[in-house]
Amino acid sequence: MSYYKEPANELPIREFDVAIAGGGTAGVVAAVAAARQGARTALIEVKGYPGGIVVEGGTALHSFYNLWKAFPGVEKRQVVKGIPQEIIDRLAEVGGTTGHAEQLNRYDYDSVCTAIDTELYKLVAFEMMEEAGVFICVNTLLVGAIMDGAQVTGVITESRSGREAFYAKAFVDCTGYGDLAAYAGADYTEPNDYAVANSIGVGGVSLEKYYEFLQAHDALGDYARGPRSGKEDKIVRVDGYRNKLPSAFSERAREIGMHTVTTSVHDDYFMFLKLNFKMDVSPTNRDEVAKAELELRRRQLKAIELFREHVPGCEGAFITRTSPSLCIRRGRLITCDYDITLEDVLEGKHFEDDILTYGFHDCAPRLQIKDGGTYGIPYKALRVAGIDNLLVAGMMITADHDAHMSTRNTVSCMGQGQGAGTAAALCADKGCGTRKLPYVDLRKALENAGVCFET
Repeated sequence: MSYYKEPANELPIREFDVAIAGGGTAGVVAAVAAARQGARTALIEVKGYPGGIVVEGGTALHSFYNLWKAFPGVEKRQVVKGIPQEIIDRLAEVGGTTGHAEQLNRYDYDSVCTAIDTELYKLVAFEMMEEAGVFICVNTLLVGAIMDGAQVTGVITESRSGREAFYAKAFVDCTGYGDLAAYAGADYTEPNDYAVANSIGVGGVSLEKYYEFLQAHDALGDYARGPRSGKEDKIVRVDGYRNKLPSAFSERAREIGMHTVTTSVHDDYFMFLKLNFKMDVSPTNRDEVAKAELELRRRQLKAIELFREHVPGCEGAFITRTSPSLCIRRGRLITCDYDITLEDVLEGKHFEDDILTYGFHDCAPRLQIKDGGTYGIPYKALRVAGIDNLLVAGMMITADHDAHMSTRNTVSCMGQGQGAGTAAALCADKGCGTRKLPYVDLRKALENAGVCFET
């Protein structure tokens, strides 16, 4: 390979207290949290809107509650509140969520379904950041980090306005891929232990007919009812056991990595239909990702054809929405001061520096948190090893795949974002590194902001 030597260039500097890379599931909450603490906060997001996996890759938000329905006699508890719940409240005001609709058929996976309107979520997230005073930089790519020893002093960005340097006192990486941490020289691995996906919205369909199709084959799994298109007690989530469906449907669904689950807050619409593809290499590989993007879009068409052919009420199905790029469940795994273990999760361990209480596991019922309880995500699990003023939040923590199947989920990432954004703002205010921040101050700030804690 030959090389081109880029000439030196003087970059305009913007100065902040906190800079957050990535405006996705964790990043939005981190930005709002930091700004509400009084920090001059910048959010850097490569796409033209916030939301990330919440609006592109999921089916519903998992989960604001403990798994009480799977354990008779266990108390129903909402364990995640704070800014994540504020987002749901704001969505409810504009008809953009089902709220926390209880599961009615299968209780061993999640006790509630919190489905959202993807487009209204983007709007609400945008507005909440604007109201908090966040300097929002969308359509802006992070391309480097400026280091002074073990401290990040700034990040370099690229946009149609040119290259710029954002200086700050504290930084949070919410990119999902761990881009800022990697640029800063953090230790990381790339496990490549998940499929990538591109979820689609589907119009011209009937949730009721799909429900009846699953019932007719004794294949009904998850099922929830709630508000839909302004009407109460409508189907808002349905899932099925693929192996119980006719082979002409189930085998083709398996081949294209199609999940049978869908949710919606609107009539005649599947808000999410998920297609998966397992790459041979990490999704940080640009050239292989290009091939995966094409394959996923081929699978999207095959999924539509499958529903048209086999599911009554879906003969006119068509794609209404796709993600602009494939979605990941894990990119880089960043080495932090603490690595949450599967035992921590399943035994319901809480730590002396919890920033979040959480009670959902995506592998339930095979793996469940003990007695329908909760575990804690500690502040030290967000501190990037070897770097003094950088935190990470979201799918970049937790090495063990089975433990990660809990911590990577959307509501966990949202809660991590609130913890990380709050901590970054406090560090900037006190002029200290992330390891020097007194936990008592962080705990008090989180409690004042409505975060739940359990022991």
